[in-house]
Amino acid sequence: MTLSAFAQLKPIESGVFKWDDFKVIPNNDRVSRPILEGVSTHLDYLEMHATTQNVGAKPSTAHANEDIEEIIIVKEGTMKVTIDGESSILGANGVVSLMPLQMHSLENVGTTPLTYYIIRYRSKKKMDVSRGVASGNSLMVNADSLPYRSTSVGGVRSYFDRETAMCERLEMHVTTLDRKVASHEPHAHDETEIILMISGETAQMIDGQEYTAKAGDFYFMESQSVHGIRNINDEPTTYFAFKWK
Repeated sequence: MTLSAFAQLKPIESGVFKWDDFKVIPNNDRVSRPILEGVSTHLDYLEMHATTQNVGAKPSTAHANEDIEEIIIVKEGTMKVTIDGESSILGANGVVSLMPLQMHSLENVGTTPLTYYIIRYRSKKKMDVSRGVASGNSLMVNADSLPYRSTSVGGVRSYFDRETAMCERLEMHVTTLDRKVASHEPHAHDETEIILMISGETAQMIDGQEYTAKAGDFYFMESQSVHGIRNINDEPTTYFAFKWK
């Protein structure tokens, strides 16, 4: 059982989480990295961890979450995702938006280790499975299936912007910023947001304090936090941005 079974979880504070700081826990044919566990403005449970499955590792045990929704992001490697008997192959930056109550398993089918993030969450509001089904149910999205749209500061690939069983809005995209440019002026919004670095290095101002992050690190911005991100290197930088309420 987790700590949350015995003690009240604390709010997750805005800031940066560094890949190099995550504890590494070997377990036979895989490695786990606990990242965070707590609550946020819209969620009464939020947990994030990373898993690395070695080549030839057994698939994760098929299971369904009774009242938990998940986002799964492939960091590197090749993943076979099976949801209610339907399978897809996802490469790096592939994403799964997984509804509650659906049997699923994850398997490394590549020739290199498979590393992925899992974000698990439960809304403070009542779960609405029918709303999620009407918005497309669980999704499995490969990055190379998405069109790239150029912008004045780089470009963007839009993954989805929809309602789910747990979220009134769940929006996800990947942004590329050209050398030493800002994405936009500092701003705030009702949604809580995570920016997960894919490549390059950025600086993010959050409520007056500046943080930096590189590949594997991520920023967490609570609802109404004032934030703005910029590329601080001479090469382009790329990152996931996803937010929910």
